[in-house]
Amino acid sequence: MNDTIICPKCKSEFTYAQDNLQVCSQCFHEWDPADAQNENVILDSNGNELHNGDSVVVIKDLPVKGAPKPVKAGTKVKNIRLRPDSDHNIDCKIDGFGSMTLKSEFVKKA
Repeated sequence: MNDTIICPKCKSEFTYAQDNLQVCSQCFHEWDPADAQNENVILDSNGNELHNGDSVVVIKDLPVKGAPKPVKAGTKVKNIRLRPDSDHNIDCKIDGFGSMTLKSEFVKKA
């Protein structure tokens, strides 16, 4: 059973073929397994592709461990760096908080 295809979005092994696509039964992500570049694509909350150096806006208040206040919704973050191998896949510096990592599902492209 080495022919199991792992979901590139949630890393689940519970996927199935439908027409020419693979579908994840956990997060319902659909992708073309022949498209190898799809593995390293990082999308924001609206489905826009993110690139190194982009600016993003935080879409909801995010609590920060050890900080007295959260990162507020609407905070603009400039010059992001992507980490496709991690769950928190954006490295950035936020004014007032310093260097931190964010999940791409909580930001939108500015």
